[in-house]
Amino acid sequence: MLLKRLALFVILTLVGIGFLVAQDLPEVDYTMPKEYTISEITISGNNNYDEYVLVGYSGLKIGQKITIPSDATSKVVQRFWQQGLFTNVRLEIAGVQDNNVWLNIHLDQRPKISEINITGAKKKEKEEIEKCMGISKGSQITPYLIDKAKKNITDYWLDKGYYYAKVSVVPREEDGAETIVDINIEKGNKIKVNHIYFTGNEQVSDKKLDRAMKKTNDKNNILNIFRNKKFIPAEYKNDKQLLIEKYNELGYRDAYIVADSVRPDTSKEKNKEKYVNVYITVDEGKRYYFRNINWIGNTVYSTAYLKQVLGIKKGDIYNQKKLTQRLHEDEDCVSNLYLDNGYLFFNMQPYETNIVGDSIDLEIRIMEGRQATINRVNIEGSEYLYEHVVRRELRTKPGDLFSKSDIMRSMRELAATGHFSTDPGKMDIRTEPDPENGTVDLTYVLESKRNDQIELSAGWGQTGVVGIVKLKFTNFSLKNLFNFKKYRPLPQGDGQTLTLSAQTNGM
Repeated sequence: MLLKRLALFVILTLVGIGFLVAQDLPEVDYTMPKEYTISEITISGNNNYDEYVLVGYSGLKIGQKITIPSDATSKVVQRFWQQGLFTNVRLEIAGVQDNNVWLNIHLDQRPKISEINITGAKKKEKEEIEKCMGISKGSQITPYLIDKAKKNITDYWLDKGYYYAKVSVVPREEDGAETIVDINIEKGNKIKVNHIYFTGNEQVSDKKLDRAMKKTNDKNNILNIFRNKKFIPAEYKNDKQLLIEKYNELGYRDAYIVADSVRPDTSKEKNKEKYVNVYITVDEGKRYYFRNINWIGNTVYSTAYLKQVLGIKKGDIYNQKKLTQRLHEDEDCVSNLYLDNGYLFFNMQPYETNIVGDSIDLEIRIMEGRQATINRVNIEGSEYLYEHVVRRELRTKPGDLFSKSDIMRSMRELAATGHFSTDPGKMDIRTEPDPENGTVDLTYVLESKRNDQIELSAGWGQTGVVGIVKLKFTNFSLKNLFNFKKYRPLPQGDGQTLTLSAQTNGM
């Protein structure tokens, strides 16, 4: 009996050992794909992400059927590689039993940045570079981020005029989990334009083309003595467009740049890293003139009157810029005739209808629409001044016809009060048109400011030292004189002016 029990124990022990070996060393024939059911998914390796996040990102689920090997297993690995956050990615089989499989995803995380050292730049420059370089302490370092940082920093120096700046971004591991990034900068010299060589310009002089380019200018032109002569690629791109616009203003509507290049100036050895020469070849095309200008769709104003306001006659040089200004931009342009008379919904576009030789026929098509009336007038940002005081300055009231000139006059008078900031972007008008009802809501967007004044002066008189103190409050409110809740430090809000002065005579 004892022998039987001992034999049974040995048999059970051997079975158990065989199961463990099978679990530790799964046998899978990778040449014969087979479908399994996922029993468990684990994560291993050097990473500090939550396991459930990584399992979820893998796209695998417990109970899911998966063929091993297959595109599905390859995609799991690719999905993690594409993030660029790991140096090692493996999908491992931890165990197999019948048609069940235990999977493990091994991930070695890229190190995080513990420190960034910038050399070759001044303190203020370093602060600006840190804002634009695209990497920061605590973020993981990847090849993509290294390349991006290098490009961003190089572009920063290009914008400053350092055309030959050299930038290196070098990570060095401090330990397995962190890395130090060294950014080394050699600015070199600021690059300036020595000379601009124009080719193909038979009708427009080099000097006129050079003047058309606002930021890229020939240093040899005496007229550019006070103009910027640095070479900055972004500004150069804009200047090429300005050059073509100048041609368009002169009637050369088909002008274009055939080719352009920027090369180091090698006329002197010392010039190679200080100056560049710019080479621009243009095709001017022919010069055009206005011929017939016809108006379509106008009923409010006569054609004769619109032609008079436009101010362009048959035979004038075909100036596209002037045409746009006279139609839409100038203070006395055609558009303002309609906008000052309530026609907020009108539309006007010029079309070239015919070209005969060097002359162009235009058709100006107008859709007048209906007149718009003002529905609501809102005020935003009047922090210190009562709304009814602001409204006193407005020339736009509910029920009035929409008028652009009334809006602009209202803005000027609000600015003249001195209670609101007139800095760019601080004072604006927002319109919300409702074409269906023929109305528009106006919102004056303001930013309050204080403009109280304190004046101190001292002098010497017959009686000795004379001192004068004068206080001027420009937003006083007499009606709130006894309302102490309105004191800041005096009652305010009605835009009234209170002046207090005191004088002392000393012996």
